[in-house]
Amino acid sequence: MTILTRRTALAATALAALTLAVPGLAQTPQIVRIGVSPGPHAEILEQVKPLLAKKGIDLKIVEFSDYVVPNQALDAGELEANSFQNQPYLDNQVKDRGFKIVSVGLTVNFPLGIYSSKYKSWADVPDGASIAIQNDPTNGGRSLLLLQDKGVIKLKDGVGFKPGPVDIVANPKKLKIIEVEAAQTPRTLTDVAAAAINTNYAVDAKIEPTSAILREDPKGPYVNVIAVRAADKDKPWVKTLVETYQSPEIKAFVAERFKGNVLAGW
Repeated sequence: MTILTRRTALAATALAALTLAVPGLAQTPQIVRIGVSPGPHAEILEQVKPLLAKKGIDLKIVEFSDYVVPNQALDAGELEANSFQNQPYLDNQVKDRGFKIVSVGLTVNFPLGIYSSKYKSWADVPDGASIAIQNDPTNGGRSLLLLQDKGVIKLKDGVGFKPGPVDIVANPKKLKIIEVEAAQTPRTLTDVAAAAINTNYAVDAKIEPTSAILREDPKGPYVNVIAVRAADKDKPWVKTLVETYQSPEIKAFVAERFKGNVLAGW
């Protein structure tokens, strides 16, 4: 080994030792900005955050009040990931808006409910009553499918996961279906007989999910997902994020914190 080579090797060794000894010279954590809706999604990721910090990832949780902006922000590069939507909703967004976004891991399931501040059971809801549902195709369609599953309405055959009010072919109670933004559905309870409310918005509005007068079967395609840009899906931080979310620690937290109102989907 030449003197120059020996000196270079010694310098590299000294620099490595200095980097380990001095915190300020340690490797900078990978910053991952993840968009979420308020409520359980945000709460769960607050538990994921310190676990990721131990693995060199600084998770920045960014809350959004609707279901549209998180995908726009992700596609535009303002986020690295989001965690707020189920697969049918993501598929619809990709188809309609051309987002280059893919799901990379399952998170939790929020059984959808129909709630009322006026009636204690569905049987008490009168004919001709107004029912609020979400105005986006996936969540609104999900609510109509719930009403059909409970025998309240009948939809056209072959409507898939995204039926709209125009697809109702039988409505014995002559219900009036009113479409509003998903985030606003809890606020409609004072104005309508009942409203379909996603569980995360119910929890955020201090509505107990078990108080629903109709509730969706938790089985089905509505497990939520972590989404990233297609170009990032194979990056190491994505694998670390998903594995950490799907860890035994997070599954135990979901079970204890939400008491069956939110279900681990992995």
